[in-house]
Amino acid sequence: MREVLVLYYSATGSVRTLAQAIARGIESVEGMGARVRTVPRVTAVVEQAAPAVPSEGAPYVERRDLEECVGLAMGSPTRFGNMAAPLKHFLDGLGPEWGRGTLAGKPAAVFSSTATMHGGQEATLLTMMLPLLHHGMVIVGLPYTEPDLNATRSGGTPYGATHVSGSTNDRPVADEEARLAFALGKRLATIARRLAA
Repeated sequence: MREVLVLYYSATGSVRTLAQAIARGIESVEGMGARVRTVPRVTAVVEQAAPAVPSEGAPYVERRDLEECVGLAMGSPTRFGNMAAPLKHFLDGLGPEWGRGTLAGKPAAVFSSTATMHGGQEATLLTMMLPLLHHGMVIVGLPYTEPDLNATRSGGTPYGATHVSGSTNDRPVADEEARLAFALGKRLATIARRLAA
């Protein structure tokens, strides 16, 4: 079975919920599996501030996960129109993988959650794509052939799956947001399977 890496950082659980929906979409494609991983928190001085093994949830990502995957879905909460520091910290350490072309030619998709409708979700998705493009990845988005993309009143963009959580994180992932995340995972896995063949 070929696996797509679903790599995320989630501060309040919203991004984790999207990651789970994306993983279900990946696993709906015959012969494809999802490898769900997260990154540890970091402190303001950019040192790892978490135990070596998480006490719950997805395991921390290892460099071999990048080598073994045939695609990547990457998610982060929005931080002023950019990805959160823990995910950026991990990406910033991938110079050796960049030099070897570990991710070159593999498809990638991005997803995010933000507190408000205009909280920078699309800018976050675009900034998440930049390091992936530098790694030579092929970006996969959500086409408008997905009916929920035309009907959503919350998250969801052609750049990737998103969720609007509310300023107090009181809005669970809406049905259309979950369907769009599933669709993104399915599309990514379908393309990854074709490229890996």
